[in-house]
Amino acid sequence: MIPLAKPYLTVEEARAAYDTILSGWITQGPRVQEFEEKFATYTGAPYAVAVSNCTTALHLSMIVAGVGPMDEVICPSLSYIATANAIKYVGATPVFADVLKTSNNLDPVETEKKITSKTKAILLVHQLGMPADIEAFQELCGKYRLQLIEDAACAAGSQYKNKKIGSHSELVCFSFHPRKVISTGDGGMITTNRKDYYERLKLLRQHGMSVNDRVRHEADKLIFEEYLEVGYNYRMTDIQAAVGIHQLEKLDWIVKERRKIAAIYDEAFRHIPGVILPREEAGFYSNYQSYSVYLSKDFLIDRNTLMQGLLDAGIASRRGVMTIHREKAYKQSEQDVLPVSEDVNDRSIILPLFVPMAPEEVQQVVDVFLRLISPVPVSTEVGP
Repeated sequence: MIPLAKPYLTVEEARAAYDTILSGWITQGPRVQEFEEKFATYTGAPYAVAVSNCTTALHLSMIVAGVGPMDEVICPSLSYIATANAIKYVGATPVFADVLKTSNNLDPVETEKKITSKTKAILLVHQLGMPADIEAFQELCGKYRLQLIEDAACAAGSQYKNKKIGSHSELVCFSFHPRKVISTGDGGMITTNRKDYYERLKLLRQHGMSVNDRVRHEADKLIFEEYLEVGYNYRMTDIQAAVGIHQLEKLDWIVKERRKIAAIYDEAFRHIPGVILPREEAGFYSNYQSYSVYLSKDFLIDRNTLMQGLLDAGIASRRGVMTIHREKAYKQSEQDVLPVSEDVNDRSIILPLFVPMAPEEVQQVVDVFLRLISPVPVSTEVGP
């Protein structure tokens, strides 16, 4: 079976975890601080705060941004459910706006239509690693005095206008889940350019504690901690951070390798009528966390039939990104009219893409895909 995705983890990460375990410091400590500093440097952000996962990163970002009960936050429905859940955690209401079919990201025009007097923030998702148009949403937020929070769960290593995702906004949230481009098993990171946000995020992730364990351990004088506000246990462990440090060193190389595979898929599928491939606009640089293919309504084969055919041939695939507003947890009335999001969800297929993916595996995906959609035999040989 060719899997949809798998993390690129080597003996380096295993040794780093082993060494950290033997060091005796396995919870949040010096490795977490090192990972934060290196991640901030990598993205170009002044500050980075490591947390337990991207959902907790989003939750804390909502808190420091001042989002609370009676507020509305505009976000895409075409996203993983955690995007909306983080808004609900602070008592606010997610308001879903439609997306652009070309990028799967929020449509600025549709987003502006959803702004009301209750709108507090826009939660901008970089879906499948494809950067959203950050400047367009910065303009919207400036015009209406809104907070902009980036859900960059999939976007580590992606770039917008020659700058790494993570350096453009006051709050940017990343995931290190195994489905992402780099992984710490699970884990998350928040980058910010505001020192006040940085200090409060560190406080909130560790029960509101005024002095963390590492500082008390390293102090040569007696220190007693205080608990300054109600906080959370959203810490990353040093074991995870040790793995993350080595993953971060490989991130640019991993992205380059993923882009090579995406380019092979592009070349193999670009001339097929009724197929829409991922598209990078000028100044947009995707890490290709996933490779999603959209099939038009008059396509030769039903999407689910194609997925079953791939599975029968030993190739994993997934449906397009979920639509939150159609899930039971969020299903309301007919008020959510999101035709593009629903169409993209219903007619997209995500193909295998991971590093290292052997050339013969890439070729097999191409061969089987083309065989399944072609009424007559076709040549399927693609470049290296």
